[in-house]
Amino acid sequence: MVDSDSEEFSDTDDESAASSGAESDASNSGWTFSKTRLGNFLSTVSGNKILEREDLGPVITPMHQMNVASEVADELCESVITTVVGQRLESFTRISTVVRKALEAALLRILTPKKSTDVLREILQAKAEGRAYSIIFVGVNGVGKSTSLSKVCYYLKSKGVNVMIAACDTFRSGAVEQLNQHAKVLDVELFQKGYAKDPASVAKEAIKYGTENGYDCVLIDTAGRMQNNEPLMRALAKLVSNNEPDLVLFVGEALVGNDGIDQLSMFDRALADYSDRRVPHRIDGIVVTKFDTIDDKGGFCRLYYDLVLCST
Repeated sequence: MVDSDSEEFSDTDDESAASSGAESDASNSGWTFSKTRLGNFLSTVSGNKILEREDLGPVITPMHQMNVASEVADELCESVITTVVGQRLESFTRISTVVRKALEAALLRILTPKKSTDVLREILQAKAEGRAYSIIFVGVNGVGKSTSLSKVCYYLKSKGVNVMIAACDTFRSGAVEQLNQHAKVLDVELFQKGYAKDPASVAKEAIKYGTENGYDCVLIDTAGRMQNNEPLMRALAKLVSNNEPDLVLFVGEALVGNDGIDQLSMFDRALADYSDRRVPHRIDGIVVTKFDTIDDKGGFCRLYYDLVLCST
């Protein structure tokens, strides 16, 4: 979101520019979400007038200089312009507020899920049906699937959910031992069959065991795999289609930029293309890891934007 404390976007700067009639010095400042030249550009527009599209033309170029994919930048620009054009600026001191609200509304619209999942409610519903709710975590190598699974486990357990973890990464050396450590710390049961087993079969046994032993939810860890490895992607599609999970979560790291978008779209496509079901189960949601290690959060908009496209 736009930083409400940004000097370039402050009402004080707008008032100063209005009283002096000076041109904006937008070219002297860089473009980011939190420090934008948009405020400086708009300070050149006279107050008490109806804004027209031509007045906002120069804003398109700096907005496209953001570290956001062009599709998202286009949608943000058009949304802001559509909202602002036609508004009467009764007081010049309010122009920054008008534009800020338009940009915030556009971002909120992009980031608001088209569908939402109340996991706790769905777990209770599955329990009433006499079965364990299941969540499968998928993604490439090293993005933090096991750690993310453990965090979800901690959250669900704190809400009173009886959780079991299933070790279905039967390929990577140490994967079962890693989950075992998490399970010990979380004080939950780990279902595992060791290595060199069919992960789809292990997952099926785990869900059956969870249901028979009164568990509310089974969290299924899977082996990391590159999105262009067809045999491994086919195996993942088999695991998902054979076990009919309630939720499939894609885990991606914030560090990889546009490659994360490629990973998401190819995982989603593989679950559809390699499934033996008429209506395949695709990616339901994303978990973004290592988000605190980057300064520029713009790439997340594109990642979520692509998830919405995958879901439609």
